Amino acid sequence: MYKNDKVIRRYSEPFKLKILAELTTGKHTKSELCKLYSIAPTTVNEWIKKYNRKDLMNTRVKVETKDEISRIKGLQKKIEQLKKLLIKKDLDAMVLDSYLEVAAEDLGYNSVADLKKKLSIKP
Repeated sequence: MYKNDKVIRRYSEPFKLKILAELTTGKHTKSELCKLYSIAPTTVNEWIKKYNRKDLMNTRVKVETKDEISRIKGLQKKIEQLKKLLIKKDLDAMVLDSYLEVAAEDLGYNSVADLKKKLSIKP
């Protein structure tokens, strides 16, 4: 057999419809079905076109009203605020840990945990 030899597979109509029916149920993605049955994704796409099942194509429809756009922008601002707060909280925790390390060393404790126990600071 030569390098460029291709194996042409023929699939029965019931098999094609079975694959499309499984795709419709949503239990498996197109790529999962292709791997499961050793079918090329382009072949499944051809079947989708052949049987006029455009609902199974990976197309996206994006409808945005002015309300949706303003809501999305508001949520994006909120996400940025939360990110900044989280960074500040992490920095505050790092500063506190640094202070505790210095204090533990200056006061002669073996570790920060010993100092926290003495001062009854919760970790």
